[in-house]
Amino acid sequence: MVSGPRDTLIKARKLRRDMSLPEVLLWQELRKRPAELKFRRQHPAGIYILDFYCAAARLAIEVDGWGHDSADVRKKDAARSKYLRSQQVATLRVPAKAVLENLEGALARIVEVCTGRLAKD
Repeated sequence: MVSGPRDTLIKARKLRRDMSLPEVLLWQELRKRPAELKFRRQHPAGIYILDFYCAAARLAIEVDGWGHDSADVRKKDAARSKYLRSQQVATLRVPAKAVLENLEGALARIVEVCTGRLAKD
């Protein structure tokens, strides 16, 4: 399991209290354990904090809002994904707009990717 240093853990706890609307809506569904999958929210991974994490599938789920459109943020996202790959964790990026407009579809895609990764093991 990926984890992080104490200061990252403290920041993750704060982020759990300050989740965005798309994150809150998605968490309300993920916490129901769709397809018997367990998810964690705002999970520390090294110096990074993952929006959601499925340990069984080794999958990080990142909800990307409009802020992820800038070149600087895309560069940081690429560094995060590279680190996660080094830890054998895949990243699934879900646009915040997709969560707001089609929560069921976003959830179905997450479950599909998780079960697909589990089937490969």
